[in-house]
Amino acid sequence: MSLKIKVCGMKDLDNMLDLIKLPIDYMGLIFYEKSKRYVSALDAHFIKAIPGIKKIGVFVNASEQEILQKISDYGLAGIQLHGHEDPDFCLRLKSKDILVIKSFGIDENFDWQSLNAYESVADYFLFDTKTSNHGGSGIHFDWDLLRNYPLEKPYFLSGGLSAENIREASQISDPRLYGLDLNSKFEFKSGIKNVELLEQTLKNMNYEQVPG
Repeated sequence: MSLKIKVCGMKDLDNMLDLIKLPIDYMGLIFYEKSKRYVSALDAHFIKAIPGIKKIGVFVNASEQEILQKISDYGLAGIQLHGHEDPDFCLRLKSKDILVIKSFGIDENFDWQSLNAYESVADYFLFDTKTSNHGGSGIHFDWDLLRNYPLEKPYFLSGGLSAENIREASQISDPRLYGLDLNSKFEFKSGIKNVELLEQTLKNMNYEQVPG
C-alpha cells in the first residue's frame, strides 16, 4: 500500500484549489487560535464544497461542542487532536462515527506505554516532534525512536518533513507507517504552500500524477 499524503496548515482558498490538483489524500485545517496557520474566518461553505480530498480539522484542547460545530460547518472527514485530550474524550467523538487521529509529541523521554489507553479510541496516531507549541516546529525527531513503538495502530509521521528527507521517511521499514504529514517545509510563508515543490517532491517519490 502506498503511503497516504496529508498536507496540513492550509489557510488560503486559492492555494487549496491548487493543492487538490495533486495526488494528496488529506488536507489539514488548523482550528487553534495560537497557530500561525489558524483557519480564522475562511469561507466555511467554500471549503466544505472542495471536492476530492478529505479535510481534517486540527484541534488543541477544544471543547466537544466546538469540534462538532466545525465538523458540520467545514465538512470535515475527521479530526486531529493535538492537545491533552484524554481517552474518554476521544472515545465520545469516535462513537459518533468521527475519524479520530490522536497526535503525540515524541522525544527521547516519551513514554510509549502511554499510548495503550488510546489504542481503541483513535483510528490513527500521529507522531510529531515534541514542542511547547503543539507542533509546527519544522524540526523532525529521531526516527529511530519509532523502534520503541509497541502497538499495531497505524500512524502518520509528522515533524520537519521536507523535500530533502521525505524519501528517507517514506522508506522507513514499518508496516504501521500509514501516511506522511507535510507542512512548514513546503511553504512560501505560514499557511501558503509551495504547490510546485509539493508536485515535484511527489513525482520524485514515484507517486503517479492524478488529473485534478
